[in-house]
Amino acid sequence: MLKFDVVVIGAGAAGLMAASKSGERGRKTVVLDHAKQPGKKILISGGGRSNFTNYYIEPEKFLCKNPHFCKSALNQYTQWDFISLVEKYKIPYHEKTLGQLFCDDSAKEIVAMLVSECEQSAVNFSFQTEILSIEKLESGQFLIKTNKSDYQCESLIIATGGLSMPKLGATPFAYKIAEQFNLEVLPTRAGLVPFTLDPALKEVLAEVSGISTNVTVTTNNTSFAEDMLITHRGLSGPAILQISSYWHSGDIVEIDLLPSENITDIINKALSEQPNVSTKNLLSNHFAKRFVEKLIDLFEIPNVPIKQLSHKQIQLLSENIHSWNLKPSGTEGYRTAEVTIGGLNTNHLSSKTMEVKTVPGLFFIGEATDVTGWLGGYNFQWAWSSGWVAGTNA
Repeated sequence: MLKFDVVVIGAGAAGLMAASKSGERGRKTVVLDHAKQPGKKILISGGGRSNFTNYYIEPEKFLCKNPHFCKSALNQYTQWDFISLVEKYKIPYHEKTLGQLFCDDSAKEIVAMLVSECEQSAVNFSFQTEILSIEKLESGQFLIKTNKSDYQCESLIIATGGLSMPKLGATPFAYKIAEQFNLEVLPTRAGLVPFTLDPALKEVLAEVSGISTNVTVTTNNTSFAEDMLITHRGLSGPAILQISSYWHSGDIVEIDLLPSENITDIINKALSEQPNVSTKNLLSNHFAKRFVEKLIDLFEIPNVPIKQLSHKQIQLLSENIHSWNLKPSGTEGYRTAEVTIGGLNTNHLSSKTMEVKTVPGLFFIGEATDVTGWLGGYNFQWAWSSGWVAGTNA
């Protein structure tokens, strides 16, 4: 039997942060993980450069059944705190767009930094460790049986993430532990994930896969203005990933394909300056030529000199360009989703400590909880903040 003050299950972003903090407080800490190495999701994030936080972290940019829950943790450990840590390790970084911060070189530096923080605080690690059972003893301590050893601890931190990216080892482990302790797990679904389309539309757009265009997408009174990427499976790109978190099966998604201009104004101007220009050539000034050909087919726009377009045809073209309504057939699911929406109901947790209110010493952090951030470093910041708070209190 190995005795520790704190056992952290999960060597991802939240778990490493929690362990480094509890270790720093002089708490004897061990991190258990079924993988061979720590921080697997960090390593592949941001194209291998890790979008580790964002300058503009705000509670409104997180989805949670209790919208106020994330405020305390985000205030206790801010993006500026994590940026200071990155700077302390002299890791070069840059802002890409919209406040998104990436390593100049490699995500490996973020993992190395977190592991170094743990090592300085004498945190132990046990990889390729399978958890067989968890039990709360009469003494109030926890007994964790694994395929290697049995562990006993005062505080147990669950940091095993959600269901997204099963190839990296994602499992419903955290939800099973929650249910074991009679805690509600809210329904889960894939978030920050590409849309799939019905076969007919997919076939039409597949021929222009690879084309990216700036759009504004809207569903359920929420809008995002970023790039949309057409793929051979459907629609992706930052705008689509963002809106997917707010979309539910059967919802319509409205896409403004030309958010910065008004197509009616463009046509009216062209009517006075070049009335013989064709619809296709006029649209090609604003979209990729191959994409224009598909739009003409999709929206049944006659490719004639624009002077021949009727008022009704111009109106129809404007409606289709500025509010193209489509119903995704679904999403690509957890296989490619960056996050899991839903999870442990945060009403069971103290927002100040991340400790379960009814089970002293048990903590849930990171993606295992019902807190999901926007694309762009928000989910990592939730991992750092919730991990720091748990590690400070465990």
